[in-house]
Amino acid sequence: MGEMTDEKKDERLSYEQARAELASVVERLEAGGTSLEESLALWERGEKLAEICQRWLDGARARIDAARQSPES
Repeated sequence: MGEMTDEKKDERLSYEQARAELASVVERLEAGGTSLEESLALWERGEKLAEICQRWLDGARARIDAARQSPES
């Protein structure tokens, strides 16, 4: 019952964790030597990790924009 799904685990990844795993996925894809099925799974994982990184970056941009627009004290 207390088992966390992959989706829930992904939601908890920090930007740095997602970026590091994405770099590892890219390295494995670039190295080659994987089956088509494994390559597709790696590609899909890379897409998910890139999405997580983009959400973090979008959130950071929104916070910076909000800080810039807030009246100075």
